[in-house]
Amino acid sequence: MSSSPTQQREFQYLQTQAEFDRFVESLADAPILAVDTEAASFHRYRDRVYLLQCSTPQTTAVVDPLAVGNLGALGRMLGDRTVEKVFHDADYDLRILHRDYGYTVVNVFDTRVAAQLLNEPGIGLAALLTRYLGVTLDKKYQRADWSDRPLLPGMLQYAADDTRYLPALREILSEKLVDAGRLSWAQEEFHALETVRWAPAGPPEEAYLRIKGARLLRGRQLAVLRSLFEWRERTASALDRAPFRVLMNEAMLSIAKAMPMDDAALRELRALSPEQLRRRGEDILSAVREGAGTPVERIPVFERVRRPPPDPAYEARLERLKAVRNAIAERITLAPGVLCPNGILEAVARLDPREPEALAGIEGMRNWQRSVVGEELLRSLQA
Repeated sequence: MSSSPTQQREFQYLQTQAEFDRFVESLADAPILAVDTEAASFHRYRDRVYLLQCSTPQTTAVVDPLAVGNLGALGRMLGDRTVEKVFHDADYDLRILHRDYGYTVVNVFDTRVAAQLLNEPGIGLAALLTRYLGVTLDKKYQRADWSDRPLLPGMLQYAADDTRYLPALREILSEKLVDAGRLSWAQEEFHALETVRWAPAGPPEEAYLRIKGARLLRGRQLAVLRSLFEWRERTASALDRAPFRVLMNEAMLSIAKAMPMDDAALRELRALSPEQLRRRGEDILSAVREGAGTPVERIPVFERVRRPPPDPAYEARLERLKAVRNAIAERITLAPGVLCPNGILEAVARLDPREPEALAGIEGMRNWQRSVVGEELLRSLQA
């Protein structure tokens, strides 16, 4: 008889290749495997998977990938369609498993997606476990530095709890999806997760332009922001520390706007703590001076995005589509953005289709969405 998730409080902490290999071998006939990862982008400049958690209904293991060099056996299991992999909010986990190990995960069940399709009042893991299993998660270590070693016992317990209850939660949510007639919706969403891959951000030389508030800067202010950003990247990389822990974006924008040239002016801004002023003040001033001295031809400018002329007909179509979508969402008790996101409605409004077959060309629109809202969307366009 399998143990219940509330009874199963013990876990294995796997720190050697032999321990890991024995554990994966013990999963040979497991039909279901709950998986989670812990990274450290909140703390480190170079992020990676620092912890892996795996659970079946009977057992839980926390794997230290820094100590276990070869995770290939787990990778093969993640790619095995005969084993269902349960995640909560799988997207980021799937991306970093692909980034760090090249793993592709198939046959996924995402409890967060299931909760969204069931219109649960709370779709976070803690809320769902409290509601359905009477379990209260201790989120004390939510922002913990998982790159640190040795890991505290409480951190390991926290990590283990993130997967130990997922098989039981999956059973409950799956039954509710069947009862609601929405299991096929969820299965389509789960299948789409198999295509999730890690994709790097845009060109690094343009990253400073993506900082919120950068567009408010002009001329040499923007050159100073670029200089500060480049200094922060070099410093964060050398320290292997998350960039915001070296200098917050808000402080960087404030300094770029004011362009202080000496210690007194920098202090007057009150953008830095006394410790930051002491340790990094001179480096920051050097970056400001470098940016302020940028030759005219190298001063960055934002390219003006030419807005398309207003299209009243398109806007009217979009409003009709939103009204129809919202009415259906209320009727079937589902969040409008889950039923059909605005981006899809915008694509439909631009296409202005007349036949149901045309909706198949709308990128990102699922079959279940076309089935639930397609006919009424088309009627609204013909009104």
